[in-house]
Amino acid sequence: MQQIENLNIEAFEAMATPAAIHARVPMSEAAEKTVVAGRRALEAILDRRDPRIFVVVGPCSIHDPVAGLDYARRLKKLADEVADRILVVMRVYFEKPRTTTGWKGYINDPRLDDSFRVEEGMTKAREFLRAVNEIGLPAGTEALDPISPQYLGDLIAWTAIGARTTESQTHREMSSGLSTPVGFKNGTDGSVETALNAIVSASRPHAFLGINGEGQTAVIRTRGNKYGHLVLRGGGGRPNYDTVSVTIAEEGLKKAKLPTNIVVDCSHANSYKKPELQPLVMSDVIHQIRQGNQSIVGLMIESNIEAGSQSIPADLSQLKYGCSVTDACVAWDTTETMLREAHAALQDSRRS
Repeated sequence: MQQIENLNIEAFEAMATPAAIHARVPMSEAAEKTVVAGRRALEAILDRRDPRIFVVVGPCSIHDPVAGLDYARRLKKLADEVADRILVVMRVYFEKPRTTTGWKGYINDPRLDDSFRVEEGMTKAREFLRAVNEIGLPAGTEALDPISPQYLGDLIAWTAIGARTTESQTHREMSSGLSTPVGFKNGTDGSVETALNAIVSASRPHAFLGINGEGQTAVIRTRGNKYGHLVLRGGGGRPNYDTVSVTIAEEGLKKAKLPTNIVVDCSHANSYKKPELQPLVMSDVIHQIRQGNQSIVGLMIESNIEAGSQSIPADLSQLKYGCSVTDACVAWDTTETMLREAHAALQDSRRS
């Protein structure tokens, strides 16, 4: 008989189960405390029981765990400084969707050399997340691969669904079962309708195929996630953080009978992918809050130790320390200024 299956598969490589990776990198008491506190604080902000805003800030992607933890320690000191008005969540992204080809993130290729040692990447990603939480910072990430949450989900406090996957039924179903609040980004065309549909869908129970902790294929039945919210990231060639766009988004949420919870992403199309514009976006959004806006509950910032970005060189020793290998970021000193200025501006805001 002719071969009719797996014609384009080169190999099947056995992967350690979620339970095995958990045993290899177990949850610590300090990390668990941070995760639980972070999730509860985010839920309180979304429920309006906490008047603060939250800011998800950090590198576009993690590629160097040493520099990543250096950044985390700096961020923890700053987070403590602004904690009375701003809940800081560290952006810890391991999976990067690519338009065509390119480095797909630390889990997929932890050695940055196209060797694709996925099990090693998953183990190191879990080690990094545990370390960030032990420092005392809750972590936020983008859920791209629907299997990854079984390996890493217990160490995450906030989850984003990207503009390219918000329309995906798979990601809506997955979000309905996640243990964290989930921010759905508007589409790349700037439309919020797809994200609104996603929030409604994820709030409902679902049943879908996945894996359990032992790595067995399972039908996963979810309860629905009531903490879905909208993330405005711009699109279609223009930003959408201005007062008119925010008002239109509020109306869409109300029409869909959803809580008017909006997060503004200061990067991506909202800053035309120019990191030097992120402080201006944040300043504008904070001004809206000062003027009485009640729907904006959070912001996102792409930030690293060094400004800008770099290509991955053939000789990895030439990598610039603390500089992004994906989207360009603002530098650490700019990050400090952004958060401190926002903190000062919120002192006499109507919300506080």
